[in-house]
Amino acid sequence: MKYIAIPTNETRQLSFYLAMEEYVARHISEPDCFFMWQVEPSVIFGRNQVLENEVNVAYCRQNHIKMYRRKSGGGCVYADMDNLMLSYVSDGHQVGFTFNKFVQMIMLVLRKMGVEATSTTHNDIMIGDRKVCGTAFYQLPGRSIVHSTMLYDTNMQHMLNAITPSAEKLEKKGIQSVRQRITLLKDYTSLSLPEVKALIRETLCEGELRLTPEQVTEIETLEQSYLKQEFIHLIQ
Repeated sequence: MKYIAIPTNETRQLSFYLAMEEYVARHISEPDCFFMWQVEPSVIFGRNQVLENEVNVAYCRQNHIKMYRRKSGGGCVYADMDNLMLSYVSDGHQVGFTFNKFVQMIMLVLRKMGVEATSTTHNDIMIGDRKVCGTAFYQLPGRSIVHSTMLYDTNMQHMLNAITPSAEKLEKKGIQSVRQRITLLKDYTSLSLPEVKALIRETLCEGELRLTPEQVTEIETLEQSYLKQEFIHLIQ
């Protein structure tokens, strides 16, 4: 599997990486591609979710947390520079197979770290009874995209206040708070976040495909579709 890299090490906004996934799926012929990214404080919600139902908009604006919609389903997550976002692009349309392949790859990395993890029918990765890694998925013609949030660490205050799952949703799952649902990888390993990133890449990837500045410009053009208010707010 090839690691997809961009020419510079700058941190982009979350919409760039969503566009990068889509660009790789549409234009890079490698059968399996992978890359990792980190972002300044952001929330990202699923394609069919209503922003105001899932996100504490006032809190996010007050605390400079940006809000984005993705094209995959699933729930709303908070991300910042202390956790890790994973993107996997693969050939084919077999949803179950692709999900399982990705989950097994991440569990292999965790086992190499000495962390015992399990997966759920919802394709979450658990340590004990708490989630450390959630995944979402969507398809383009002939290609599948899986993206995931690995909780190495996070600003817990922002996570608890930026996302507003309904009381009904929490009650249905038999839990009382977001904090009761998640755990942090840093509590189970002595590796730093850069060391975790190095281990993931070393374990999963062989070789690198570095995008050209021209390709980055094309991604930036595609990114504009993710920044349109009509897309973010589902305005018809």
